[in-house]
Amino acid sequence: MNAPMEARPRLAVIIVSYNTRELLRACLTSVEAAAAYGADRLKVTIHVADNASRDGSAAMVASGFPGVRLIALDENIGFTGGNNLVLTELGFAVHSHVEQDAHGVEPPDYVLLLNPDTEVEPNSLLRLVSFMMSESEAGACGPQLRYGNGDFQHGAFIFPGLAQIFLDIFPVTGIPGMHRLRESRINGRYPRALWDGDAPFFVDFVLGAALCLRGTTIAQIGGLDEGYFMYCEEMDWCLRAQETGWSVYAVPDARVIHHEGQSSKQTPWPSFVRLWRSRLRFYGKFIDRYPLWYLWLVRGVLRTGLALRSRAARRAFAQGRLTGRAAGDELAAYQTVKNL
Repeated sequence: MNAPMEARPRLAVIIVSYNTRELLRACLTSVEAAAAYGADRLKVTIHVADNASRDGSAAMVASGFPGVRLIALDENIGFTGGNNLVLTELGFAVHSHVEQDAHGVEPPDYVLLLNPDTEVEPNSLLRLVSFMMSESEAGACGPQLRYGNGDFQHGAFIFPGLAQIFLDIFPVTGIPGMHRLRESRINGRYPRALWDGDAPFFVDFVLGAALCLRGTTIAQIGGLDEGYFMYCEEMDWCLRAQETGWSVYAVPDARVIHHEGQSSKQTPWPSFVRLWRSRLRFYGKFIDRYPLWYLWLVRGVLRTGLALRSRAARRAFAQGRLTGRAAGDELAAYQTVKNL
């Protein structure tokens, strides 16, 4: 039976974009199709915060998607800043770069953060919200992700441990069984058997590419921590939700295509620095989970790995496999992270 139109749960989809015009176009097309698919049971509003893109993204949204609420920013305030700006406009009490009087605005029942390099399957919005409605303790959930070619992509992870950091920073290749190790819980991955089933399962955190939260959860824990320009903000949000009694789930039968890392690929070394700045901030913020001795070990592993990578970059430059500019950019990034 279809729900009365006024009784439909309200879902706000938030997309923060930066120079991904054609991907954003495909994303919005898929979201509008998914909203139409579940229109009799779900009321969807779509919001885009464009971080001063130079590729005409904002103009494309304005002309091609008149039903989308567009905020065209004059500067890049990051993933967290852009999302918080929209959350504030939606009526949530979160800190934002721009003050917004949300008096009288009733926040939506659910919020889905969605990257512009994603495309949702027609039934995915409805499945995510239906699951949240059926599980009162669920504060957040996320779908199963797939790459553009249809291959499986991990969309939820275990909070990082030293083994994950080691496997990430050291380029260990060619060792028998390494692929299985990288796909294991040791490296923060959940078993494929769970993803291949239909049953939702508990996870530590959901990737920010497609992260759905209950409105009451956001009202309780606040918005994203803008100390993270990008990266790790979803870990922070999910951990804060769990610390206040909410559970986080993966929902395998809701599927989203994720053309991974399209924004970060535009500026690889600044993105590398932002990644490690955010990771170190995360470890330093949650000292009950990551005590000072742990952070000391993380820094030791990181600096050792960076030293080896720096040596490899210098060797590549000496052998003519890396230009002077490319080597300089890489080495500068390693030095910046080392000094964090």
